[in-house]
Amino acid sequence: MTNIPETGRSTRVQTRLVVIQILVLSLLATLGGRLWYLQIRQGDEYAEEASGNHVQQVVQPATRGSILDARGVPLADNETRLVVSASRTELLKMKDDGKGVLTKLAAVLGMQPQDVVDKVRLCDAKTPQPCWNGSPYQPIPVTDEATVKQALQIRERAEDFPGITAEPMAVRRYAAPGQSNTAQVLGYLSPVTDEELQKAQDTDSPFLRSDQVGRSGLERQYDKALRGKAGVTRYEVDNLGRVIGEAESDAGTPGSNLVTSIDARVQRVAEYELNEAMKAARKEMDRNTNRLYEADAGAVVVMEAKTGRVVAMASNPDYDPNAWVGGISAKDYKRLTGKDSNYPLLNRATQGQAAPGSIFKVVSSAAAVEAGYDFDGRYDCSSAYNLGGQVFKNFESASYGPISLGRALELSCDTVFYRLAHEEWKKDGGAKPKDPNDFFYKAAHQFGLGKETGIDLPNEVTGRVPDRQWKKDYWEANKDAWCKTGKKDGSYVEKLAYEGCLEGNRLRAGDSINYSIGQGDTLVTPIQMATIYAAIANGGTLYDPSIGKAVVSPDGKQVSAIAPESHGKLPISKTTLAKMDDALAGVATRGTAAWRFGGWPQDKIPMHAKTGTAEVHGKQTTSWFATYTKDYSIVMTISQGGTGSGASGPAVRNIYDALYGVADDGAIDKKKALLPQPQAKLPTIKADGTIPAPKMPKDVVKDLQPDEKLSPEEEYAPVEEQQQGATPPTQNTENRDTRRRRRRGGTGGRGTGGAQGSRRARA
Repeated sequence: MTNIPETGRSTRVQTRLVVIQILVLSLLATLGGRLWYLQIRQGDEYAEEASGNHVQQVVQPATRGSILDARGVPLADNETRLVVSASRTELLKMKDDGKGVLTKLAAVLGMQPQDVVDKVRLCDAKTPQPCWNGSPYQPIPVTDEATVKQALQIRERAEDFPGITAEPMAVRRYAAPGQSNTAQVLGYLSPVTDEELQKAQDTDSPFLRSDQVGRSGLERQYDKALRGKAGVTRYEVDNLGRVIGEAESDAGTPGSNLVTSIDARVQRVAEYELNEAMKAARKEMDRNTNRLYEADAGAVVVMEAKTGRVVAMASNPDYDPNAWVGGISAKDYKRLTGKDSNYPLLNRATQGQAAPGSIFKVVSSAAAVEAGYDFDGRYDCSSAYNLGGQVFKNFESASYGPISLGRALELSCDTVFYRLAHEEWKKDGGAKPKDPNDFFYKAAHQFGLGKETGIDLPNEVTGRVPDRQWKKDYWEANKDAWCKTGKKDGSYVEKLAYEGCLEGNRLRAGDSINYSIGQGDTLVTPIQMATIYAAIANGGTLYDPSIGKAVVSPDGKQVSAIAPESHGKLPISKTTLAKMDDALAGVATRGTAAWRFGGWPQDKIPMHAKTGTAEVHGKQTTSWFATYTKDYSIVMTISQGGTGSGASGPAVRNIYDALYGVADDGAIDKKKALLPQPQAKLPTIKADGTIPAPKMPKDVVKDLQPDEKLSPEEEYAPVEEQQQGATPPTQNTENRDTRRRRRRGGTGGRGTGGAQGSRRARA
């Protein structure tokens, strides 16, 4: 064992002590430097942040702007309700966190205690609705449907309900004037989400956690203008959350009002007539399926022909947007969105797609002229068209011999368009094209199909033009599935899959033939077709459909008018357009729609129309009816509703009668006309910013029994009569109903020269 000298051992110990001392001094120096940096160099900044942590804000929501019809009638506004709220700050001061108070409150309000407790809990990632998503320092609404008696109980027994208030507050209301629902156009509100808060925080319109935002319709499209700016009061609180003083306040600004082109009176008539047409269709037998028509959905659009402004837009089934006010219940949410709901939140006018059937023939006619065919030429309207052994028929095999394109529109003769489309397909090179012209497909794009119209409503769908590019893209997306399920000798669907697997990327003769009459894979929306027929009426301008007419500031000093905008012109010369216009007038007087316009004053208000009956595999036929006058275009469709003139025709006629005041004998009674010409001017805006709404004269309803209802035509007075305070004469209800029944007739029949049935086929 080696002995280490005492002096060497002492030197090593001293060295270690020196190293440890240096390390300790270094750590102390680092710590001191960091303390200096935090307290001296950055002290003011961190002090400000620490102070900010003790400032909490309470939000006073801005009063949301109203949505008004073209005359100033509120479609969506605010009403004063008794709102019972709870202060979490006060409740948490209690030993049981306020559960006892909330239990007593539930008894007064007729609610379950747990429901009240859930209402005032704070939302987080693990907490399901209902919960409070706003600031914990502001009163949390428990109900906005308190009665006066309940409010008095709470206020008179304040000692029993500490932290509970019952105050009148402004709550969103969807007024449905005269039962004009307008649900899908207006939309609804719901609380802002965390994702929306983050996304909007650096924009010029950030959200507050207490904000209600538009989820659909105009409420969403014009949310920024309608929402206004909330007021904020900031309070200083200690580390226990107790308020120790008020810091500062920012005053709120009410939202602006939106004036629309909707006329509540016409809207009510449109909704009523659509619903009545669907009910009538369900009573008619479908001769193809031997069962009643289902008529499961429908839509109608009434549009100003010269501006594209929407006067009425109805979608069925519909819903009550008031169900969302104050938070929607789970039961109502399931009823509106469940698989058995038929999706009433969907706006079928802008989001419903279907094959257009024969109302598409105005596109095919324009395409034929562009391809070099004479509009006044002679084309064989045979009973059928044979393609390689496959027969494409006219409805009921009707044959009219050589006719012009105009007459083909009047009679809705399919075989004329079959031949023209097939000829062009062959000229373009058939299944192996060489620099094809594709006149029929290009025309559809030029008419605005296959893309959005630009209407000021969210989530508009584009429809579909099944041209060569679409065929290729669709084949690439589906070929694997087609090749897996297709069978040469299988069912109809399996045969289609087999054909698709082999040559689904090719535009075949059968595709072009079907397409020429609005069948096959073609899809359109009612708003697209209303835009097209309005363009034919106004001389060829395709306007962006619009509902917003002006945004008016709360004080009325700033009025931002929303001018009509165009997105193109129809690819038709003035000469051809005039001939097409004459042919569509012939549809209403001597063609497939003539039986629905008997007695119409054609010499005073020229009517133009086109019927359409579209076939869909596995479903009943879709009814289409497209019309226009010099003032309006009206398009109605009913899914699984039957023929165009049979199902939709009577309803469209009744809407025109209401617009122009047309009586049974064709006489025009201006006193009964709701809107004989579009309303160009905005409603009166007073100096204080208020927009007075015209009221119903009391004399119109004074003789009604408690359970008696006015018809839409009786319910509203014309603009002139309302301004003068006069009472418009009412129609005889029995005569009106008799007339409606006579006009509706049967949805399955077409009458003389009935609506043309379309055939879907492939070759």
